[in-house]
Order: sequence, then C-alpha cells, then structure tokens
Amino acid sequence: MSQPPEDDWDEHDARGVGARFDDDVLGLRGARHHDESLADHVLDPGDPDHHDHHPRPRHRRNPWLVVLALGLAAVVVVVAGVYSFGSVRSLVPDLAAGDDVSTADYEGDGSGEVMVEIPEGAAGAQIAEILVQEDVVGSVAAFSAALQADPDSSAIQPGTYRMANQMSSEAALGRLLDPEFREFSGVTVREGLWVDETFAVLAEGTGNEVADYEAVDPADLELPAAAEGELEGFLYPSTYDFDPDSTPAEQLQAMIDQGVQVYDDLGIPDEDLREVVIKASIVQGEGQFAEDLPRIARVIENRIEGNSETNGFMQMDSTVHFIYQERGRAGTTEEQRSNDSPYNTYVHPGLPPGPINSPGEDALRAALEPEPGDWVYFVTVNPSTGETKFAETYQEHLANQDEFLQWCEDNPDQC
Repeated sequence: MSQPPEDDWDEHDARGVGARFDDDVLGLRGARHHDESLADHVLDPGDPDHHDHHPRPRHRRNPWLVVLALGLAAVVVVVAGVYSFGSVRSLVPDLAAGDDVSTADYEGDGSGEVMVEIPEGAAGAQIAEILVQEDVVGSVAAFSAALQADPDSSAIQPGTYRMANQMSSEAALGRLLDPEFREFSGVTVREGLWVDETFAVLAEGTGNEVADYEAVDPADLELPAAAEGELEGFLYPSTYDFDPDSTPAEQLQAMIDQGVQVYDDLGIPDEDLREVVIKASIVQGEGQFAEDLPRIARVIENRIEGNSETNGFMQMDSTVHFIYQERGRAGTTEEQRSNDSPYNTYVHPGLPPGPINSPGEDALRAALEPEPGDWVYFVTVNPSTGETKFAETYQEHLANQDEFLQWCEDNPDQC
C-alpha cells in the first residue's frame, strides 16, 4: 500500500514452478537363385521316329573351375555370417569378447525394497547395468530385451525409484514407467516469501532442518552478480521436484538456477537485474492479483520520479513489514514507520537497498513493463477479497482510504 507518511494504514499480502535400442535390425534379403539345367542333348521334336542310340558326347567340367566356385561361395557365406553377427551384436549392449553374456532373468515381482537412482541422460545399457548391480534384474541382456519389446521404454525419467530385489525384467521396467514408484520431494515455494520463510517451507517439505539451510554459505552458491552475495529476492518461487538425496545447498542452487532461467526468458539485462528484482519484490509484497501488479509497478515508478505529492518517497508498508519480519496485520504503526532502517521507504526516498522478498514471474513482468497511467496512490480497500483501488490525487486517495478504515473497524484483529 502506498500512502503519505502521516497516515496509519496499510495493505500487505504476499502472494504465493531406455534406451530404446533403435534397432537397426538387419534385413537380410536373399535373392532366389534360379538354376536351370539343360539336357546334354535335345531330341528333335520334328522326328518322332528318331531313335539315336549314340548320344552326343558330354563336355566334362573343368575341376579347377568347380573348386574356384566352391571357394567363392564359402567366402560369401563367411562374410555374410560375420556381417549378420555384427548386426545382431548391436542389439545386445554387453555382447563383447570377455563380457558376461548371460540372458538369465528372474521371475515375478521380486521381494523387499531397494532404492535405485537413474541418473540424468542414462541410456538403456546404463540403466540395465545399474539394475544388475543392485540385483534388481538377472542380466543386462534380459532387461535390454524388455526395453526393446516395450514401445514406451523411452519414457523412463531420471530419478530415484522404489524397486524390489530379483524382479523379472518386465516387472522392473513396469516400475520405471510408473510414477507411483518414483520418489521425489515436491515442494511449493510461493511468491513473496522472505528467506527465513523459504527455509521453513523447504525444511518441512524435505525433512531437513531449518538450520541445515541457514548453515549454507551464500558464497558457496552460484548467485547472479545482481544478488550481491545475498539470497533475499533470488530464491525463485516455484514447485520443485527435489531428489530425496539432494542437499540443502543443492536445493537452494536449483532455486537460484530457476530464477536465472526466468530472468533470461524475460530478457532482463544483467545490468538492470538488481533494480528490477527490488521493484518486483515490492510489487509482489503489495499486490494480491496479477491484474493489479502492473498498476502497482506504475505507482512505484511515478513516486520514484519525484511526484510533487510524494517527493520521491514510495511509502510502502511492505518494506516496513520486511524490517520487522511481521506477518498477519494489514497496517503499520507510526513508530514502525519512523524506523531509520534503510529499507523504510517512509524515511528514505527511492528504492530500498535490496529486495524485500522473492518475486514471481508476474511481478517481474510488471516491474519490467508497468501499465501506463498517472496513479500515485493505491490502497487495498478490502484485504479479505484483495480489492485494490488506485488514485491520481490525494483527495481521491482519501476516499479510498476511508473504505479501508471501515474494513479495519469491522476487522480490528487484522489491522
């Protein structure tokens, strides 16, 4: 909420992202060989009385030619055999000199439970080897055959799976294709949370302790330069599918990386990123609905530009809430608004020195492209519904403020 310093009212509600063996199966096409033998002599069909008891002499075949023909035929057979073996060999990943070429397979669904991790980019042969090492399937060849027979096998995703010991290859493949057996830590971090709140959400969703996240040194993470070594504002809000074995540092890095991807997709220049994130965090802290965010962003711009009524003071209660890390109340007190913290936009003109929460994509877009307008004030007249009204003059704003004060009178525990 924006307001003149002397007013004691507020608006704040932070809003919460196998290998299929491409079988070049050898098609061996054999041409039919038609062998026509002609008789050594042909009777004259025109002479029915012809009886020749002295047939024409046979011409004997050259024995060296026979030997040569048989030799050539043998060469063809050997070459074809080698070629065929090479093609078939390509279908079995481990069929090589000295390798175990067992085709043994277990039967049934197996017993017990074993957690198996399929790494990113693993192909069919690698998956098969992992399963054999964990004694999930009987042989690489058997699982490879199951992969080849199932057209859906290419849908196997990386991750950790609950498998059983000594399963049939078909049963093992079934589990790898069933999301029910894939373990993950799905955690939703909503928009507008402070770092400490984000840690609490992550800890609850993953089974770690808040202290585990607090112990991570931001200097050990790959933060964008715009973060200036601080996490606040740069733990991007989304839904994350963390591997069960991921560490708190790896989870935080995943959130940072997701944010960097969003900044890049939105086309935010590196040199402008910090300012955009700071503005977006205030937009996020002040608005409830996506349609209001571009107008709130415009109010921020108009105030920073030094409107005669505001003199460059943003006067946003969300920045005061950040100082006190206080949630649950719509207002701020006169004492709070007098705090000399550099984050207090009632005391210091312009932007605060850093973000006040982690903004989402809608708030980032709004900060990049504020809606055109001359608004200088806004107030959420009904925090229960999120209804927000904007004004260009102080007189208009006072009328809107009266609506908010009436709501506070009706809801004293929330103001």
